[in-house]
Amino acid sequence: MSITTAQIRGARGLLNWSQNDLSERTGISGTSIGAIESGATTPRKSSLEKIRQTFENSGIEFMPNQGLRMRSGEVKIFSGREGFWEFYQDIFETVSANPGEVVVSNADERKFEKWLGADNLKIHIDRVKEIKDWKYRILVKEGDNYYLATSDFGEYRWMPEGFFSSVPFYVYGDKLAILIFDNEPTVIVMEYPTVAKAYRAQFDAIWHVSLKPDKRTE
Repeated sequence: MSITTAQIRGARGLLNWSQNDLSERTGISGTSIGAIESGATTPRKSSLEKIRQTFENSGIEFMPNQGLRMRSGEVKIFSGREGFWEFYQDIFETVSANPGEVVVSNADERKFEKWLGADNLKIHIDRVKEIKDWKYRILVKEGDNYYLATSDFGEYRWMPEGFFSSVPFYVYGDKLAILIFDNEPTVIVMEYPTVAKAYRAQFDAIWHVSLKPDKRTE
């Protein structure tokens, strides 16, 4: 089955890849990728096969009628106050097994504190400090000085206001979590290493153009 230009664009969207990202992974020039996606040129069969293989190696499954999806992987949904704490339990268990860096983007920590509660927040902060090599980097809206992480394990930067979104995301281990705050929180956690890597790269790009806060409240 040959893939379509719509599937190429959709697959890039699922993986959070730019045209340049796809170019680097396939060896096809960015100009050619753009021309293929726009329909300005008829791609060689070998080029389409290389693009298809690259996506499939990264977890994309192509389906009939221009469909596509991520290959089977674990997706969990946590909801409500209890579910929000279960999400933090998952963070703790994941990072405890493989210590590393957690990155958080579009954070308004007032909402996190509201749904965690003071007791659970203290439990989480205390146990984070006990695990070696567990650090947080957190992007908040420019001018926001409301922080929950202390400077011994968390670093903050102000992301430009135009980049800030009301939908935060976490990347921890091979997992990506999307947080939706409506009347109560809903957290969608996807364990797709390629997707987690793509969002971490997006985080890093914004981190490097963000400002160090002028002060912090411990």
